[in-house]
Amino acid sequence: MKKIELEIVALSSSVTQTHSYAVVLGEINGLRRLPIVIGAFEAQAIVVALERIKPSRPLTHDLFYNFMLAFNIELQEVLIYKLEEGIFYAQLICSNGKELMEIDSRTSDALALAVRIGCPIFTYENILEAAGLFMDQPNVSGPSDAGDIDESNSDEPSGTNLKSMTLEELNDLLHVVLENEDYIQAIAIRDEIKNREGKK
Repeated sequence: MKKIELEIVALSSSVTQTHSYAVVLGEINGLRRLPIVIGAFEAQAIVVALERIKPSRPLTHDLFYNFMLAFNIELQEVLIYKLEEGIFYAQLICSNGKELMEIDSRTSDALALAVRIGCPIFTYENILEAAGLFMDQPNVSGPSDAGDIDESNSDEPSGTNLKSMTLEELNDLLHVVLENEDYIQAIAIRDEIKNREGKK
């Protein structure tokens, strides 16, 4: 069966499920997108890796990655190999230098590891045919833009309006949300700070 390489092109709040997010995988040099609903924890883990945020303590996926490094296990690829009743199934294709191993994984966890390690993500043609969406423009952004996050549907921290806050208040709030390890909200605050500093 033909494998298609994908990359993460967007992450946004899910419009169909509350407290869930949709990670959008794009066909490299192609027109199709594969949206997958994931939980808030996994979305946060993906954002932390895409945005290269250094948490004060290792997150679960960081711990797993460090464990793999310690025991010389290489994650060669992530394969989304099955779609059944709306659920995507994934495997981690790993090597210990002597043999290949296929480890069953939730797709969201597999993606969180893939962005940390930088390994390719694949799926099969039949899965893209069944669940993929066609876009008007081919995917030419490349991996450097893969961290784009759609904040349009996300809740701002504690109901606050970031645009009405001063830079000092934004920096204070950023410190608080980082302490609480709320990295998705930290991205929105950081982007607002960068936007204002760029206008100076």
